[in-house]
Amino acid sequence: MSSSADSICYTLINTESDDSVNEGTLRADLEKMELKPKTDALKKLIFMILNGEKFPPNMLMTVIRYCLPSNDHMIKKLLLIFWEIVPKRGPDGKLLHEMILVCDAYRKDLQHPNEFIRGSTLRFLCKLKEPELLEPLMPAIRACLEHRHSYVRRNAVLAIFKIYVNFEALIPDAPEVILDFLSREADASCKRNAFLMLIHLDQKKALDYLNSCLDQIGGFNDILQLVIVELIYKVCIANPSERSRFIRAIYNLLNTSQSASVRYEAAATLITLSQAPTALRAAANCFIDICIKESDNNVKLIVLDRLVALKDSTAAAERILQDSLMDILRILNVATDLEVKQKILNLGLDLVSSRNVEELVQLLKKEILKTQSESQGSSEETNKYRQLLVGTLHSICLKYPDVMASSNLMATLFELLTNADDETTAILVIVFTREYIQKNLNQKNLIVSRILDVFPTIRNVKVHRGLIWVLGEFCDEDETQILEAMAIIRAAIGDIPIVEAELKKLENGVDGEDSSTAPVAERQQNAVPNAAKLVTADGSYITQSALSVNTKSVDKSANVPPLRNHLLNGEFFIGTALANCLVKLALRYRQVVGAGKQTNSFLAQSMLILTSILHLGKSKLITQTINDDDFERIALCLMILTQISSPNGVNPEVEALVNTMFLSEMRSSLESMLMSSKSEAEEAKHAVKSRPNKCVESDDHLVFSQLMSKNSETIENQFDVSLSQAIAGNVGPTATTNLGQKSSVNVSDLLSSSKLSKVTQLTGFSDPVYAECYVNVNQYDICLDVLIVNQSSDTLQNCTLEFTTLGDLKLVEKPQPLVLAPHDFANIKASVKVASTENGIIFGNIVYDISGAGSDRNVVVLNDIHIDIMDYIIPATCNDSQFRQM
Repeated sequence: MSSSADSICYTLINTESDDSVNEGTLRADLEKMELKPKTDALKKLIFMILNGEKFPPNMLMTVIRYCLPSNDHMIKKLLLIFWEIVPKRGPDGKLLHEMILVCDAYRKDLQHPNEFIRGSTLRFLCKLKEPELLEPLMPAIRACLEHRHSYVRRNAVLAIFKIYVNFEALIPDAPEVILDFLSREADASCKRNAFLMLIHLDQKKALDYLNSCLDQIGGFNDILQLVIVELIYKVCIANPSERSRFIRAIYNLLNTSQSASVRYEAAATLITLSQAPTALRAAANCFIDICIKESDNNVKLIVLDRLVALKDSTAAAERILQDSLMDILRILNVATDLEVKQKILNLGLDLVSSRNVEELVQLLKKEILKTQSESQGSSEETNKYRQLLVGTLHSICLKYPDVMASSNLMATLFELLTNADDETTAILVIVFTREYIQKNLNQKNLIVSRILDVFPTIRNVKVHRGLIWVLGEFCDEDETQILEAMAIIRAAIGDIPIVEAELKKLENGVDGEDSSTAPVAERQQNAVPNAAKLVTADGSYITQSALSVNTKSVDKSANVPPLRNHLLNGEFFIGTALANCLVKLALRYRQVVGAGKQTNSFLAQSMLILTSILHLGKSKLITQTINDDDFERIALCLMILTQISSPNGVNPEVEALVNTMFLSEMRSSLESMLMSSKSEAEEAKHAVKSRPNKCVESDDHLVFSQLMSKNSETIENQFDVSLSQAIAGNVGPTATTNLGQKSSVNVSDLLSSSKLSKVTQLTGFSDPVYAECYVNVNQYDICLDVLIVNQSSDTLQNCTLEFTTLGDLKLVEKPQPLVLAPHDFANIKASVKVASTENGIIFGNIVYDISGAGSDRNVVVLNDIHIDIMDYIIPATCNDSQFRQM
């Protein structure tokens, strides 16, 4: 046994620094008869030992004399912690003589009439690592198995378990004793502890007990059923021939147990033991039922992850889940968390097929209508859920285009465009519409007519801008459709020229004292006889007109056409989209109708709209004028319209260039963008969800399970599992597979991503104490796992690891001192709290004393541990819309 076990503490205690503690005060308080000072002194003594301060040897006898005889429960609880952490061996490594008195005291506690004292003492004995102290207590521990109270019996089983694991010679017949105890025990928690002990110590005896009560496990308590499921799994993995014997028991637990945890573990075990369609269907139905009935969102996420893993396991499991798709989507009715809903929709999207796509779309339509009519949680969560539904429908309709027309989905989606409170969802619908038209041109006229119907009812500028682009790009069927689009745009702008019409409205709305040609700001200022003086943030005075405020409110409440309202509010970027749209419509109208009066009238109307926008952008009627980029773009489109309507005719080269640029290249750019997005999405999906192809060579051996020997009859390759666990890689095939085939996984890649790549050497190989550290960086703390090796032939006493941090790092707990025997080693863990994500340095040294040496303490300086900010950064992905919202 390593002597480092002496300093192990299983209890974490929050300590507060107290510099006023000294040995004399503690001794005086411990000797008092009052319980309060004695309890406080014992707590301070425990804090001293935990902080690494040197424990006075003569203090041990004081505690034994004045605290150990006490019958107070609080003092007894503190003494359990004290004896757990106090040094129990002298400098020579032998047990202190005073511990004999402690052993006698705990023998009495094991025979105490109070069941709490007996049980807590038995729990303490589970942590004791001194066989000299445990040996005299064994008869009392055995007697506790017969106690009337289940708390004592339960902890007696745990104590025997730990003692048998650490010191088998003290109780060599422990499995037989526990099996006998199990056969006559009635309490569920005691039976669970006893059965768990047999699983780990003597699996054959546990199996014998299970066979004797296999038909009764349905009536057992859930904690015992969980342990039985664990045993069945281990037995069937080690001996697959036992599967047929226990699968029926797993089925019974799956169907009859009232505990969700038991049903979950039984379903997970069932799909591990059998890949039959009946077993897969039963497990899938069990997972779905747990998701519907359990209200905890964490449980839903865990079970949904299990369903996703089941889908990815085999093609047969995926087909079974496709048949149960509508049952899976029933979880949406009881889900309240957005992450749960997203996982359900992603799973439904992976399982959609031509057989169930109609039902899936109808259900998603109902969910969209439900988000519009009902208030589920906050409005932000409802909007995000609606966006998830639109994104799911987007992917489904691109995969199965015919469902768009057959399910009347278009009307439901276009209703979302009129929702002024959810701009993001409306933009997603436009993106969906744009891609759907591009890939399904036969549905183009139907969608354009729907857009023309819904266009006047929209009030959002970004939604209008997207629809204007769609109209300009895809409104090319015939003359009637182009004229209808022009009429819709003309009605959405209102009276033109815009500036003259607005000035006329102001002139009619104010008394005739104002000049119609005067700027609006001047007329409002002249019309205010009574003005209030206000002080701004910089101390200057301003004048606020009550009339101007009222006029502004009247303008806002007026029934202004939507596009006109955007322009009056300074949103001139939509003017550039409108200019491009009018140029495209004009070019297509000229191609359909040809040169003539109708074309000239169409061009003149388009040019009047653009000139009105430019005039408005430079006028003083609005507070925010047009920027140079928007002005140049609109002016360029106006010049193109001028060239088209030139009385001298259009230059053929110019006409070909304009047609190519506006009518062909923009469509090609859209196609390229969609193809690029699709390829990126497929690559990301393939990288995350790629199912490894099982390549079988023509000369590979055939494996018959009936002809395999018992030693080779395993499901997992134990060598691969051990290697993967050693390098902290994925548990599974690494360099070889079960059949000896070579895998494409490179062992060096596994090493680079494992714990071995994060090990830092702290001392040299020639130092008397060698140390290396594994640095585990989390978001809020850093865990340091330090291996210390005594390379000398001396016993190192009070070997202490001292750390100091530089930067926003703070050492949470001071590592405890150790006693290292010659050529012994120990692991020490230290936690560092992270205050901010920035670079930091951890440095320190190892201090120790040599047994029998009279010199000062020895010090080994450690190498610095550099904490890089890149260790905190976790890669993630987001789509284009999420990136633009950041």
